[in-house]
Formats: sequence, C-alpha cells, structure tokens
Amino acid sequence: MPDDKFAVRVLVACAAASVAVLAIGLFAQHVLGKQPCAWCVLQRLVFLAIALVCVAGVLARSSRVTVLMCALLADLLALCGAAAALYQQLVASLSDSCGVSFADRVIMAWSLHELAPWMFFADAPCNEANLPFLGVPFALWSLAAFLMLGTAAAGAAVLLLRDRRHA
Repeated sequence: MPDDKFAVRVLVACAAASVAVLAIGLFAQHVLGKQPCAWCVLQRLVFLAIALVCVAGVLARSSRVTVLMCALLADLLALCGAAAALYQQLVASLSDSCGVSFADRVIMAWSLHELAPWMFFADAPCNEANLPFLGVPFALWSLAAFLMLGTAAAGAAVLLLRDRRHA
C-alpha cells in the first residue's frame, strides 16, 4: 500500500510545516518585536491544531480510516485558517475599532492567553499587526501557508480514497 505510506509522509510534512510557521510567528514576535493581534493568535491556534491532527494521523498509521479522517480534518482546519487569514487581511486590518472580535472571544473563552501567553497573548490592534514581510502582509503569508497545507492534506485524503477503490 504505497499510497498509505505516502499519505502518512504528507501528514508528517504538514505537521512539520505547521510547526515551522508557528516558529516563524514566534520569532517575529519575540525576536523582531512584531506583536500579534487576536486574528494572528487565532491562526496560530489553527496551525497548532493542524500539527496535532497530522501527528495523530501519523501515530495511527496502521488504521487507514483514522489517517483519512485526520487528513480530512487537517484540510478542514486549513480552510478555517484560510478564512481567518482572509478576514484579517480584508476586514480586521482595515478597521480602527477596538471592539471584541470573534478571535478575541475564542482566545478568552479557552483562556489561551493565560495558558500560554508567550504564544497566545494578543496585544496589538489588527490594523497594526498585519505588517508586511518582504512586501507581503503577514495575513497573506498565513493564507498561503493554509492553502498549501489544505492542498497537501486533501491530496493525502484523495490518495487514500483512490487506493481504497483499487484495493
């Protein structure tokens, strides 16, 4: 079942890429001084969730159904992350409002800012946090990462489904 093994390798790559994106965000925050907004922090949560789901799929590699479910869940999470990145770019970063957003409510409801403030504490308004890196706003870099992760996870799921039909 070579497609199963390849699908698991794709999940390993997705987990590694998600952790790498988180590391870049933390580097930008703690070394470069670029403070995150609530939407940035929400996207960090989604990258972390994708990494955990992909690791779960890798650990359950003996169960094709579980690997498939993890790939599909990673794809769904990537779509949610892409929606958050688009919202940040197209709406939140253009607003001067300091109102409590959906992202703020999620962070506060789960007490993420208290559990791991070094990762989940948002202290910048969205219109100041979406700064360009190499001429491209952070939210668009995040969107690109989510789209690549979603494409890879969907590809792994397709491989598993295709291989099952031919088995």
